[in-house]
Amino acid sequence: MGEVVALVDYGAGNLHSVHNALKAAGASVTVTADPYVVRAADRIVLPGVGSFKACAEGLRAISGMVEAMQERVHVGGAPFLGICVGMQLLADRGLEHGETPGLGWIPGEVRLIQPSDASIKVPHMGWNDVAMLPHARDHAVVEEGEAYFLHSYHFAAEDPHHIAAMTDHGEGLVAAVARDNIIGVQFHPEKSQAYGLATLRRFLEWFP
Repeated sequence: MGEVVALVDYGAGNLHSVHNALKAAGASVTVTADPYVVRAADRIVLPGVGSFKACAEGLRAISGMVEAMQERVHVGGAPFLGICVGMQLLADRGLEHGETPGLGWIPGEVRLIQPSDASIKVPHMGWNDVAMLPHARDHAVVEEGEAYFLHSYHFAAEDPHHIAAMTDHGEGLVAAVARDNIIGVQFHPEKSQAYGLATLRRFLEWFP
């Protein structure tokens, strides 16, 4: 029996597209809002579309889900992938619609993109480069390339070593974060065609 990837359903993710992309990458996917399924999964994927506040509240509204994720990832060592707001939730807090606590798995906060050049539009939307940082160039999941982004808020990580990749939209923005068995990507792999599918395949083959 192959590995099971738990795709967390908390009412705030682009579930259908992410599910299809994971299947196309070769995963056996279970879409679930059940903490017991998450505790038993081999890998966990947390999607996210919308505001940080709505996503954080939606996740916490499922009794036992945050605790199940923490147990499986921090104690059990399961590889974890956060996508878009699912990545942002790894931060200590988000500042969208007031201050909202995040998971606190990667120190930092999620702030509004505020380019100094007024001609740079927010949200950051469309294809853009994913540029690896020197210390992360050999990361097993994220590689240099071009991916599809759609976000108005960005992850400001406290420790530069937790930043795996950057992109540029009038200023440098974090494209990916990584810590131990946790990876988060600001871009949408499910909308990033061949680059996105390759990223998901590498996640499925990743044994940190």
